[in-house]
Amino acid sequence: MSRVKHKATPKLRRRKTGGQSAVRRFLGFLARPLVWRFILILVIVGLLYLLYPILVAAGAGIVGLFGLGLALIAVAVGATIWVTRGEHYELLKKRWNSFVKVARHWNWIVAGIIFIIAIWGLLSFFRVGILSQATLGGWIGQWIAGSQGIIGGLRIAGLVLLGIIFIAPARVWHAITIVGRKFRRAFRSIRAQVRKPRAIITPGVPAETAPAEPGHIEIPEVKQTGQVEQVIREHEPIITPGGWQLPPIEILDKPVEVVLSPEDVNRRAQLIEEALTSYGVEAKVVQTNIGPTVTQFGVEPGWDRKYKDGREVARTRVRVERITSLANDLALALAASSIRVEAPVPGKSMVGIEVPNTVFGVVSLRNVIETAAFQKMKAKSKLAVALGKGAGGEAVVADLAKMPHLLIAGATGSGKTVCLNSVICCLLLHDSPDDVRFIMIDPKRVELVVFNAIPNLVAPVIVDTDMALKGLRWLNQEMDRRYRQFAQAGVRNIEGYNKDRSPEEALPYLIVIIDELADLMMAAFDEVERGLCRLAQLARATGIHLVVATQRPSVDVITGLIKANFPTRISFALTSQVDSRTIIDMVGAEKLLGRGDMLYMPTEASKPKRLQGTFVSDSEIERLVYFLGNQRRSGTSLINFGEMGRLPSPGEKAAMYEDPLLEEARQMAKEYEHISVSFLQRRLRIGYPRAARLMDTLQQEGSVRTPPPKGES
Repeated sequence: MSRVKHKATPKLRRRKTGGQSAVRRFLGFLARPLVWRFILILVIVGLLYLLYPILVAAGAGIVGLFGLGLALIAVAVGATIWVTRGEHYELLKKRWNSFVKVARHWNWIVAGIIFIIAIWGLLSFFRVGILSQATLGGWIGQWIAGSQGIIGGLRIAGLVLLGIIFIAPARVWHAITIVGRKFRRAFRSIRAQVRKPRAIITPGVPAETAPAEPGHIEIPEVKQTGQVEQVIREHEPIITPGGWQLPPIEILDKPVEVVLSPEDVNRRAQLIEEALTSYGVEAKVVQTNIGPTVTQFGVEPGWDRKYKDGREVARTRVRVERITSLANDLALALAASSIRVEAPVPGKSMVGIEVPNTVFGVVSLRNVIETAAFQKMKAKSKLAVALGKGAGGEAVVADLAKMPHLLIAGATGSGKTVCLNSVICCLLLHDSPDDVRFIMIDPKRVELVVFNAIPNLVAPVIVDTDMALKGLRWLNQEMDRRYRQFAQAGVRNIEGYNKDRSPEEALPYLIVIIDELADLMMAAFDEVERGLCRLAQLARATGIHLVVATQRPSVDVITGLIKANFPTRISFALTSQVDSRTIIDMVGAEKLLGRGDMLYMPTEASKPKRLQGTFVSDSEIERLVYFLGNQRRSGTSLINFGEMGRLPSPGEKAAMYEDPLLEEARQMAKEYEHISVSFLQRRLRIGYPRAARLMDTLQQEGSVRTPPPKGES
């Protein structure tokens, strides 16, 4: 049966379409924004009119509860909606990609909440208009403040301070420490005024106002007296068993560290790898040690590979010589004045490339003394010395008693004298005159004379060559005297002798400081070499140690005999490879940068270690000398080497060091009528120089008659 499809007539279609269009037009009219907003306003007004009594009662309760805190809540909610909506949310999402990044500013969020609470509590102190029954802060604001008196104000101030602490905790803590330090200083100054002041010798005071003391030496005028007295007031004194007061570490300046940019260090490491690769050397920087003057890049050699048919068939490690031969090329690639290659680094499977830093740091003496390495060394030995910091920034300290003597060489201006000053100041900071005494020889007359006022000196600073020779002679006699004391006490060295003895009975260590050895060698070569070598060979057990410096490390100054007896050496920047080989037995010192850059060769090491030496300024030395100079005691006198008599003439010097065979030669002169140099050679089995010296001594004594000239009876 077929279905018949009826078509609507045009009239019916027009009626249906017209009805639908009318409904749509009405709904479209209502959907217009102006219309539905007007209708919404009418509905809200009607509801407010109908519910007015109920809303008034509830509103009064809400306003009384929150007060103007409603506005604060509305502002906070509005700010949150504004930040998190639309494009602001996308911006927030881009700026903080995760919750972790947002959490970095948690202190600001907490501080904002605390400030809102503080403002809310502050509003509770005011009453206006409809809130006169409660407060502007409402009942919640009154609960936050607690009361409207002083206690409430203190609570609000505490909330504000807590918010400030959350915003900047480091700065607040710094300010608190400064205020606490000032209160502590004021308290100590008041306590010091109450106590009875101790009597001290003031620099520059005339003899009429200060009592004369035997052996008193006038202390030179020092500028930093006020700073030293302030340090004394602020710190508790350190008193030794002998009654001496040791200087506090605060008498030295506080160190300032120089920090290098990590980006610059990484860029240099990449340049080293690229430069080595460009020269066909496979290598990789595996370690970076940042020091105050140089940065050491630890380079691990790669492999030399051999290929066959596209496959690797063999490989061998890159030879170290290939890296060391590229030192100048690496300096060119890094735009450095010079670099030093340490191949290999002791104890590590890598080659060290030491590159100068773009900014040089200063290693202060206080910085090294405050390290754990120095404190550990100081607990074991009285002669602990702070030398400096290594290429990796580690503190390097040494024990002068184990060196046992130190030889220092360096060109003019390289830091040699500063190193001597650091050694002296380091010992003065931790040892009293009962423990350590000094004999200082300064032929240059300007470097060590500043220490003339300290009570640790055996004699005033020696600046004359003849006096220096007498001082060396006195040291040899003192060494022999101490050995006789050890023999009587049945001990082997100074440690055993001083054990269980009072400070007055104990023997102090004697440290001999010679600033310029070349001047002494030019004045009296034989006697200086003989005296120094004898002290270096024998004086260790008696507590006598030598610290000798020179700016001309040539073979006629540092002879083979002197060099053999000074196993510990320090080399600053030198002018040639010959001088470098003389002092440290290898090249490398000529590439140092100066200003304290040095190579330290300890006794037990086979290769020198590069350090940046400690620095002590002139003002620090003056403060230290002023502190110690005020403690000079009455009754102590210094040795005057000028009263030891004139120096012997060249013919009389041999009598000072009597030859063991001289007595046997005298016996031969009595037995035979005529003897000669060759006769002494044959009978005593000695060489010609020694036999000639014996013959000269016998002729000066009159033990042998000079033979008559040939042809005379």
